[in-house]
Amino acid sequence: MATVIHDEETRRDPRRWWALGALVASMLVLGFDMTILNVALPTMARDLGASIGQQQWMADAYVVVFASLMLPAGLLGDRFGRRRMLIAGLTVFLAGSLAGALVSEVTPVIVARAVMGVGGALVMPLALAVLPSLFEPDERTKAVGAVSAASALGLPLGPIIGGWLLDHFWWGSVFLINVPMAAIGITACVFLMPETRDPASPKVDAVSTALTAAGLGVLIYAIIEAPDRGWGDPLVLGLFTAAAVLLVVRERSAARPMLDLSLLGRRGFLLNTLAATLVMFVLSGLMFVLPQYLQAVLGHDAFATGLRMLPMMGGLLIAARGAAPVVARSGPRAVISSGLVVLAFAAFLGSRTTVHDGYGFTALWLSVAGVGFGFAVVPAMDAALGALPRDRAGSGSGLMMTVRQVGSAVGIALLGSLLASTYADRLDTSALPHAAAGTAADSVVGAHVIADRLGDRALAASANAAYLHGMDLVLLVSGVAALVTALGAAALLPRPETGRSPRGESPGMAEAPENVRQ
Repeated sequence: MATVIHDEETRRDPRRWWALGALVASMLVLGFDMTILNVALPTMARDLGASIGQQQWMADAYVVVFASLMLPAGLLGDRFGRRRMLIAGLTVFLAGSLAGALVSEVTPVIVARAVMGVGGALVMPLALAVLPSLFEPDERTKAVGAVSAASALGLPLGPIIGGWLLDHFWWGSVFLINVPMAAIGITACVFLMPETRDPASPKVDAVSTALTAAGLGVLIYAIIEAPDRGWGDPLVLGLFTAAAVLLVVRERSAARPMLDLSLLGRRGFLLNTLAATLVMFVLSGLMFVLPQYLQAVLGHDAFATGLRMLPMMGGLLIAARGAAPVVARSGPRAVISSGLVVLAFAAFLGSRTTVHDGYGFTALWLSVAGVGFGFAVVPAMDAALGALPRDRAGSGSGLMMTVRQVGSAVGIALLGSLLASTYADRLDTSALPHAAAGTAADSVVGAHVIADRLGDRALAASANAAYLHGMDLVLLVSGVAALVTALGAAALLPRPETGRSPRGESPGMAEAPENVRQ
């Protein structure tokens, strides 16, 4: 037995932990950028005159492109090499960040975010796709936790550094800071990561790639537009129909489709992917409402807002680090379900926030939310990756991350629409001129700009109360979604003993061929 274990250790790539360091650097770039934008949105809304809808598109432009291209990115990584595509993605991300720093209007910012989405689409799935190739099941949870912790580490660093930049420089500096971070990630990938690919990967079909990306983009756009236009609107129905045609008709005729729905037939992959997706639905709604509450309602500047988001990120880091031993002891199903219950409790607690509460109460439920998120998403992602054949790691992780990003887009679209409509209904603008009333109704930031200009304390108070009511409703809906997901996970996720082969691998992995390593 000792000889077998020794032989298995020698077969493992000795560079795997150095490679993990390169992945951590890559994921750090994405996490860093994500929270910088969240903290910067109120400042950008004021300086650029962006409405809530335009703010949503600053976030959603990235999400639409990101979700549209992750499936092609996974296939490109399988065929041409995952390290090569990671480097390409970080390079594109760097270029988009540089462009975002140089523009001065809302539309070019949205375009720059879309370019960054192209880079992010290459980085995210491929950073996960190499893990099953580099790490055996006994190490993979730790590796997934490290990658998740890297994203989490970027979350608090982004607001703090970004807040300081916003207090001392123009808002474009929050894009410019990504340039050296992306350069570090590129350098790490070049020198530390071995190349992996799928030797059986088919030749890339340019037409199928374009149609699949277009279909996913149309689907996400339809989800974003549906809350405002109505789900029965002819345009929305037409977009959903077009997405179905682009995604299903073409893919069904392909020998090895890019959108390989057969992977969803693997119960462990499907259910764990859905669990991770619903967690992202909750988190995206929370991250959209939080910065505006801290800045506009509580009156903190961008740097102080970043500091006040640390409790959530701290809880997330603790959970990401502690997930592996807890999963080993209790099994992924129990940990995922418990994490979702904790996340639901945090959202319900946050929904009790009033205009008279100080930051202390917010810090409490943010800490709890971070712990719940970490314990839910890390084992869910690890179990989903473990259910994939190793030769399909790129396309499978691309599918998983695409579904997750659809969940994020749905969260931003539905919960953002709920917040906007509730805020507009509750805001009292009866004493304002028509133009000022429209600006105030667009966003709580706009209402405070008008209130400061007119010296209207009543308007500021009404805006705060209206925003708090909308935020509490969003958190309540998020809590219900997390609780329902927890019950579903507890009932449907495979038991540990049915999800592993005698060697400790997931079904489908034991018989899967090894990836080519160069």
